[in-house]
Amino acid sequence: MMYDFRHILSTYDISRDQAEFIIQTAKEFEPYAKKEKSSDQLKGKVMASLFYEPSTRTRLSFETAMLRLGGSVISVTDPNTTSLFKGESWGDTANMMSQFADIIVIRHPEIGVAQKFAAVSKAPVINGGDGMSQHPTQALLDLYTIYKERGGIDGLTIAMSGDLKHGRTASSLAILLANYNVKFRFIAPKELAMKREVKDLLTAKNIQFEETENLEEGIVGVDIIYMTRIQKERFESIEEYEKFKGTYVLHRKLIEDKNPDVIVMHPLPRIDEIHPDVDDLPNAAYFRQAGNGVTVRMALLSMILGA
Repeated sequence: MMYDFRHILSTYDISRDQAEFIIQTAKEFEPYAKKEKSSDQLKGKVMASLFYEPSTRTRLSFETAMLRLGGSVISVTDPNTTSLFKGESWGDTANMMSQFADIIVIRHPEIGVAQKFAAVSKAPVINGGDGMSQHPTQALLDLYTIYKERGGIDGLTIAMSGDLKHGRTASSLAILLANYNVKFRFIAPKELAMKREVKDLLTAKNIQFEETENLEEGIVGVDIIYMTRIQKERFESIEEYEKFKGTYVLHRKLIEDKNPDVIVMHPLPRIDEIHPDVDDLPNAAYFRQAGNGVTVRMALLSMILGA
């Protein structure tokens, strides 16, 4: 079955069937992402990469994906160099950019900017992260990583640890995983607990979840531990951030003692929440996870542009 993807703005909009289709399509792009094969199927197409908030993996993996498919990239990485700095509206910016590009990827610290773009743009829009809200393509590459690492998704128990209040990656993934038969364990201080709307969705879908503040207890018996950093840029003051910095640190000994087979994931960048002594464990999947970003984003670009 084929799906007509116009925009990718939120994981709320992605069904299980669509997620499965994306996973299967991504598998076909593995050899292209790994440079074992080459493709020019998007030759002549232009992607606008508009990043008004810092990014390494998302921006560069999207740009790599487009280039590996034979397309071209135009980009913005500093809002002060654009007409937004002069007061141009989002609507005018979106209208103008869709004259230049065949597809637009946008990241912005303000919630809902991708939706504003999509409402006006004549070109498809992909949300590359909007504030504390959504990061749908990260969730899709996370889902793909879980599929590859565990061979499937149904029946798994996924722990998520860290700043679940401000972090858009964990909540976006939880919403996507709510389409499956899974269980959750949320490990966070009460002040940084998983968003209420996500927990309400899980409850409505009869998805079991539990909450704890203890990482040592929380890692026991889970299939995946999804670590996240404390989101320094989302706190109102540095003092508030410092209260939580370093709350959870995953060490090799903790994994070996409590759950030696757990798959360790992280959307990156990490600060101090995964100790480097974890890196050479075979079940440390976070760098493979980042690499999957190119594969999944190649699939999405190809699907949306109709190649």
